Amino acid sequence: APRRMLKRQIERLAELGLQANAASELEYYLYRTSYRDASDQGYRDLVPAGWYIEDYHLLQGARTEDLNGAFRRNLRDFGVPVESTKGEFGHGQHELNIRYCDVLEMADRHVLMKQCIKEVSDQMGASATFMAKHDEAQAGSSSHLHLSLWAGDEPAFPGENHLAGLRVSGAFEGFLAGWMEWASDLMPCFAPTVNSYKRFQAGSWAPTGIAWSPDNRTAGFRVVGSGASLRIECRLPGADVNPYLAYAAALAAGIDGIVRGLPAPPPFLGDGYIDASLPTIPASLDEAAAGF
Repeated sequence: APRRMLKRQIERLAELGLQANAASELEYYLYRTSYRDASDQGYRDLVPAGWYIEDYHLLQGARTEDLNGAFRRNLRDFGVPVESTKGEFGHGQHELNIRYCDVLEMADRHVLMKQCIKEVSDQMGASATFMAKHDEAQAGSSSHLHLSLWAGDEPAFPGENHLAGLRVSGAFEGFLAGWMEWASDLMPCFAPTVNSYKRFQAGSWAPTGIAWSPDNRTAGFRVVGSGASLRIECRLPGADVNPYLAYAAALAAGIDGIVRGLPAPPPFLGDGYIDASLPTIPASLDEAAAGF
């Protein structure tokens, strides 16, 4: 079972005296068309909740507050703390962020959040999709994964090593290096459907290459925060990801890097979409499955 797979990797991490905190950053599209009508229409000509690029646009966000507000309140009431919702790039696209926590609890919250959004949308005569790339002309929906390691109450990623202007630990370097080394081989855990691979397009906010950089959204791995908030953001998964498999794969790869004492590769500088020297991610599920 995927949840048991994640628990096994958490147990392996605990053998090193470490725990993982995580956060899923999920995006979705909202439609004023009900699920039943969408099915009857062959999922064509659906009415999006927004009709222009609405990233951070306050008025458009207010137009869907009937739905997003209901999502937040329902999640709150069954124990999933919400930090924010915001309009995203696509027509009717939104992002809902829930507070970071222990990685197993976060995977559970991830599943509950998706179910909540679908159920509440259904009750309100609307619909939502977490497809990675539902429309060629619209932005894809991601589920960026944020991970940090802790030793009890102490963050394990900050340290004395100097790396790209950051002060990091050997555990940070090993975890990042291992995750990057195995990312392509583990892609079915991060991008599980045929549709997942339609999201990986140059200039689309979805990565196409394996690289890391501080605060560079064209890289597959982005390092953000400092001190106790220092964490790795993996930008590979779409919103169609199974969180138990994705977090299990991330922990397995990162643990391997720590055990082997791998150093972090040099940070990438520049535009990850145009640098032909970067190792690329699989172009299809077929290619990913072969690598897996």
